[in-house]
Amino acid sequence: MADAKVIPFDEDRPRRRPPRRVRVAAATEPEAVAPLPAPGAEAGAAPGGSWDRRIAGGLAFLRRRVTGDYEVDDFGYDEELTDQVLMSLLRPLYDKYFRVEVKGVENIPKEGGALIVANHSGTLPLDGLMMQVAVHDHHPARRHLRLLAADLVFMLPVVNELARKAGHTLACAEDAQRLLEAGELVGVMPEGFKGIGKPFGDRYKLQRFGRGGFVSTALRAGTPIVPCSIVGAEEIYPMVGNAKTLARLLGIPYFPITPTFPWLGPLGAVPLPTKWTIQFGEPIPTDGYPPEAAEDPMLMFNLTDQVREQIQHTLYRLLVQRRSVFF
Repeated sequence: MADAKVIPFDEDRPRRRPPRRVRVAAATEPEAVAPLPAPGAEAGAAPGGSWDRRIAGGLAFLRRRVTGDYEVDDFGYDEELTDQVLMSLLRPLYDKYFRVEVKGVENIPKEGGALIVANHSGTLPLDGLMMQVAVHDHHPARRHLRLLAADLVFMLPVVNELARKAGHTLACAEDAQRLLEAGELVGVMPEGFKGIGKPFGDRYKLQRFGRGGFVSTALRAGTPIVPCSIVGAEEIYPMVGNAKTLARLLGIPYFPITPTFPWLGPLGAVPLPTKWTIQFGEPIPTDGYPPEAAEDPMLMFNLTDQVREQIQHTLYRLLVQRRSVFF
């Protein structure tokens, strides 16, 4: 694999139109069939009727997949596949394995664009996926979170396609602004590889937040910034070493060495079952600033530092409150 070139989040690019929904070409137009029910929606219904609806919904879903009668937007986001399949695959990991506790989800706006900024850790980016499930399952409006990812994600086979289908897009200012202006929730983890690949001894110590590109994007779109603190992800793969030479040969930012990997082979890639807490802080408004504020480096520095300090302070408070890494 070639060396991954990380595109800066705040790189300037030509503006494009807002994302739109595109119907995939279909061979035939199938008749309308009710979608799969939401988790728990069939409570209280007759068991036979519940299973009938599940089977009918599943068959309808498969038929739409085969005939191509489904929609994606300009970024490749497939809302139906995300709701029906990808969220269902992640939910057991979220509910049963990491037992995620969510706080402050009411701080996320019920509608309109907002930028959720979170800390990043864990060797593998499971924290972003768990944050996506938290917003989808716990927000009153069941909103979808569109994550910004490094270009390395879109260079990997299979992962590239799944990321696009799940609504992820390249971590650059242009794509982020298009999504925000279209009223989407956008998630960014400014620490990038510096956060996710830091050694275990530096756990819960936030790394540098780049050049403040996410603040500039939020200012241009006039959308609030919602700080998010995630506790529990740091311990799933305790990174005690980094095989830098091997990482360069493979073209990846780092090659982690943990107490179980690579010594136990594939078994060593199983994350530890830590107990997670995800807390969304009070939003920081940006719509009161003039248009030229996005070009003010001092303002961007101050807002970036405010967001970073709020996340760090919340991390320390959550760490003091938790009883154990695993319970």
